[in-house]
Amino acid sequence: MFRKVVRQSKFRHVFGQPVKNDQCYEDIRVSRVTWDSTFCAVNPKFLAVIVEASGGGAFLVLPLSKTGRIDKAYPTVCGHTGPVLDIDWCPHNDEVIASGSEDCTVMVWQIPENGLVSPLTEPVVVLEGHTKRVGIITWHPTARNVLLSAGCDNVVLIWNVGTAEELYRLDSLHPDLIYNVSWNRSGSLFCTACKDKSVRIIDPRRGTLVAEREKAHEGARPMRAIFLADGKVFTTGFSRMSERQLALWDPENFREPMALQELDSSNGALLPFYDPDTNVVYVCGKGDSSIRYFEITDEPPYIHFLNTFISKEPQRGMGSMPKRGLEVSKCEIARFYKLHERKCEPIVMTVPRKSDLFQDDLYPDTAGPEAALEAEEWVSGRDANPILISLREAYVPSKQRDLKVNRRNVLSDSRPAVAPGSPRPGASTPAAFTSIAAPGGSLAGAREAGKLEEVMQELRALRALVKEQGERICRLEEQLGRMENGDA
Repeated sequence: MFRKVVRQSKFRHVFGQPVKNDQCYEDIRVSRVTWDSTFCAVNPKFLAVIVEASGGGAFLVLPLSKTGRIDKAYPTVCGHTGPVLDIDWCPHNDEVIASGSEDCTVMVWQIPENGLVSPLTEPVVVLEGHTKRVGIITWHPTARNVLLSAGCDNVVLIWNVGTAEELYRLDSLHPDLIYNVSWNRSGSLFCTACKDKSVRIIDPRRGTLVAEREKAHEGARPMRAIFLADGKVFTTGFSRMSERQLALWDPENFREPMALQELDSSNGALLPFYDPDTNVVYVCGKGDSSIRYFEITDEPPYIHFLNTFISKEPQRGMGSMPKRGLEVSKCEIARFYKLHERKCEPIVMTVPRKSDLFQDDLYPDTAGPEAALEAEEWVSGRDANPILISLREAYVPSKQRDLKVNRRNVLSDSRPAVAPGSPRPGASTPAAFTSIAAPGGSLAGAREAGKLEEVMQELRALRALVKEQGERICRLEEQLGRMENGDA
């Protein structure tokens, strides 16, 4: 009997590669604030980086195509009166970003479709409720306009951005500084890592503690905790001897970790980035010059080391591109935006494949930009997983809706409740399905078959038109990028 020496995995040969210099973002003065934030947020349209600013707080928002040297006079988002500590793009609108600052406020901004042409000082909405600096901002994964903020006052607030009101205030669950917050896949729970060395799982709508693990990591340095797609919790932290650790926990049995690994004895906080489609966790240490990646599986030892990407310069922060912004044709499974002291360098993670065909195993359906719930539905107790999209064909995003703030209290609106599983009012039903499901309709009849064929021909023509327009938009964006960079 031969013993299997090497564990088989399609991600065993994933390799990281920095892009060429002309595709980096140069001359960016990255913020020097002493806060364990990523300082960077990215989506398929824009890159946002927190930068040094005199007399307040600011962050840059750059179209992804605007590579090369960034002019010192390039406009910023600069409405905060104190340094910006955290930023996060809305998952349901690529032109909306939220920021938290030392001035104790949360601000939500609408970025123009083609980027900034002048400094942006007026937010769409200002959310005031914290009494100390706001260091954590994260959007709800499936409900539109629901935003979570956590501050140094040890309070977690959940907002309805659409009405600028506070939905929930959780002010008695954390006795010390909150290091990070992570929603689960449906947004029904979130987990937190706290300075008192505890990891907590919290139900925000009930305001209750679902599970708690004290001394998840024995060390005093900052921890991180994130939810995985199957409901387990992945944590990074330090041992009593200041060695960096990774751990995997089952919330049903929080007493002992399912897996615990020690990495090294460096002192930078470990920032985990998780891909729910592939179950790969990327771990970046602040001040490190490497990115380690691990695959999480159902069989022991659960956390499997894959490889390490090593570069020369240490990272000040890191941003991660959502799956729908990656280049599927190049087998790209992740892209990171690494912050140096004066520049931002994209790093591409690729699975080597010989075939040019679409790789189904690398790209299962992934979370799209459409919200599964409205804020009011989530508040009423409904939960939903993200609405998935396929990456097989060139994905053409829908027209972004401008964020509108309605100052009235929509919670008192007496709209009829929507039954789970039923379509929301106003949702359209595709014509093809309408004709098939019509009462008394029989596909055996020649007339019905003719109608169905006519509808299918229209659908095929529409699909071809959408694909053609998508390719034309890509060509125009490339030409625009070359013109902006002075290549044409």
